[in-house]
Amino acid sequence: MTNDLSPLASLRHALASSDSYIDTIATLAAAKANSSASHNTYIALQTAESLQRAEQLPSLYPDVNDRPPLYGTTISIKDCFDVEGTITTCGSRFYAQFNPVAANNSWVAQRLLDAGAIIPGKTHLHQLAYGITGENTDYGNSLQPRDPTLLTGGSSSGAAASVQEGSALAAIGTDTGGSVRVPAALCGLAGYRSSHGVSRGEERWAEAAHLAPSFDTLGILFRDLRDGPALANAIFDIAASPAPSHPRIGCVGEDFLHDAEPEVIEAYAAWKQQLLRHGAILTPIDTTFWADSLEIFSHIQASEAAAIHRGHYQHFEPAIAERLAWGASITTEQLVALHKRLAVFRFQMSLIFEQVDLLLVPCAPVSKLHAGHDQSKIRPTILRYTTPISLTGLPAVTLPGEHIGAAFGTGMQLIAAPMQDAPLLAFAASLATHNT
Repeated sequence: MTNDLSPLASLRHALASSDSYIDTIATLAAAKANSSASHNTYIALQTAESLQRAEQLPSLYPDVNDRPPLYGTTISIKDCFDVEGTITTCGSRFYAQFNPVAANNSWVAQRLLDAGAIIPGKTHLHQLAYGITGENTDYGNSLQPRDPTLLTGGSSSGAAASVQEGSALAAIGTDTGGSVRVPAALCGLAGYRSSHGVSRGEERWAEAAHLAPSFDTLGILFRDLRDGPALANAIFDIAASPAPSHPRIGCVGEDFLHDAEPEVIEAYAAWKQQLLRHGAILTPIDTTFWADSLEIFSHIQASEAAAIHRGHYQHFEPAIAERLAWGASITTEQLVALHKRLAVFRFQMSLIFEQVDLLLVPCAPVSKLHAGHDQSKIRPTILRYTTPISLTGLPAVTLPGEHIGAAFGTGMQLIAAPMQDAPLLAFAASLATHNT
């Protein structure tokens, strides 16, 4: 990879010399979003608002040297966060009619605006953020602008599409069971899932819709790994950190990868070689206990989602309605037992991080989800790769396969211990400046 400027750095450089460039950015964002309507990228476009915002920015921040970090940057937002003057649908036509027009911005939307960003629209998502494919019977399936025969993955489906098509430089998503990591990987993008501790709290979920609070995290999808630290700092106040040198990186073995496609295995091997060249020390880890993750995760997730959407199950697509009804049937005694298993799981994971600094795991065992095909069996297969990280509230960065010349869609999870977001982002960014 060449050492030219990252997309965010390029935009900053351009805006430092020309305010008119903001108008160009906003106009292109609106035009590209409109042209991609058939891809189901946005549920609600904010074309007029984007243009008005772009026109106002120079007068709001006249001093070129004192502008906020995301000045003039287009950042889309998943439609489970309130944006003043819009209705938050959560990907459901029922909620589009049931929910009122938002009187306030969600915490994350306000953070974007305070940082100088332009919000081009609210993006498509798997209904209720409760799915990994990006399919949606209410609003249509989210397709990749680069190849509309492929689904984006989900649930932050439109978020990934908006960055891939170029209508947004970055996108706000959520990740409960893999909803940033998987669409980022399948769409050839970088993604950042924050630590649960970064995302936790009433303030950060103010005016936003949860799916399962025990596991919900905020995240960002973007194009270039080098932009991760700056975006995380501007949005989440994660301070810059030096990249760790010679990190110990734990790697899953062939037994874990038994269902992975050959091109995913090839990409995984290539990334391990790349990390060795970058000074990392690789070591195998025992993932036997990860076999318990999906059962723990799916039960607790379903129970919490059922409580949030109680009384409305019949308004959602059948597969989701069935999950919610099942979640409502889980007893208090069962949940107590599940949370005990969760505590044990988290302890076992903490022991791994006494041996290593980071983990490397594929985001998914597949690199493509073909539109129009039956995806019902792929969900548990993918979640086996992502839920161990979700259960333990770990931060993760998606490393795009194409960065090292691997097949498109073969993203890897680079994972750190809880609240080690800053060194994780810094190390991931350093990989993008290392020529292959």
